[in-house]
Amino acid sequence: MDSIRAKEIIESHGVIAVNYHDSPVWIEQVKDKGQAEVTTLDTNQRMEVSVDQLVENDSIL
Repeated sequence: MDSIRAKEIIESHGVIAVNYHDSPVWIEQVKDKGQAEVTTLDTNQRMEVSVDQLVENDSIL
């Protein structure tokens, strides 16, 4: 994924499924230098990851 798409997902009215290393995450914000702050939906852990490691799923929740 790229930073532009990650920002679009944050601003969307729907819930779009996104994974980080096969774990579902919620994108909290996109930061500088291609980083994003995400919360894992399984463990509710917040972390900063590279946007290019986020994968958008085809399904909309």
